[in-house]
Amino acid sequence: MNTPALASVRRFAWVAEARPEKIDRYLGLHAAPWPSVNAMIKACNIRNYSIYVRRIGGVPHLFSYLEYVGADFAADMARMAADPDTQRWWAECMPCLVAQPGLTAPGVWADAEEIYHLP
Repeated sequence: MNTPALASVRRFAWVAEARPEKIDRYLGLHAAPWPSVNAMIKACNIRNYSIYVRRIGGVPHLFSYLEYVGADFAADMARMAADPDTQRWWAECMPCLVAQPGLTAPGVWADAEEIYHLP
């Protein structure tokens, strides 16, 4: 019996610090995300995308995780970044986050290194 090959899955994770005075706004946005933004995320081959919040010393920190099932991550991310609805969404979300020195645009999410995975 032939079974279709499973698509290659790449996992990505990032961390960010949220502004305490704006965390409620950020949480509210993500409680009711725009359908067009969710559709673009899926169209760009992202699956199992989650964002978690944890307060550390009273400061909210975010952890995001996703699985990428496409063939060209950079091209899909460029496609997402060029989408007008996604740009408007980011314009709503970015003021809620703390810019981190030394990071590339948008400069708020830092890569997290995977150290363990159990498939």
